[in-house]
Parts: sequence; structure tokens; C-alpha cells
Amino acid sequence: MCLTIPLKVVSIQKGKIIVNLLGKKRIIKESLIRLKPGDNVIIQNNIIVKKINKKEAKEILELIF
Repeated sequence: MCLTIPLKVVSIQKGKIIVNLLGKKRIIKESLIRLKPGDNVIIQNNIIVKKINKKEAKEILELIF
């Protein structure tokens, strides 16, 4: 079973997506999902697999922490 933590998109620059992972920035190479800064996403193996809304992200974070 895998645990994924919701991440927030900080910026998108030249095909690189910068996300915030618990206060640390992380670079994701590409996504097939249309994103904009402020979107919440779920990643697996350094690939964005799903965009989620703010409510879902909050609920997941509350369960984990």
C-alpha cells in the first residue's frame, strides 16, 4: 500500500512543475494534467497522477497528521 501526500503547485517553468512538499520545494518533470499555481496534486513515482480540490487535500492531511 502506498501513502501519497497532497502537494501544492508553486510554479510551472519550462516544463518543470515546482511543488511544495511540507515546506520543501520539489521538482516534477512533466504532467499530462493541466495545472496552474495553487492547484493541489497527488504524485506517485515522481509523476502527477491526480489533481484534487482544496477540501480533499485538507481531509487527507488531517488524516495523516
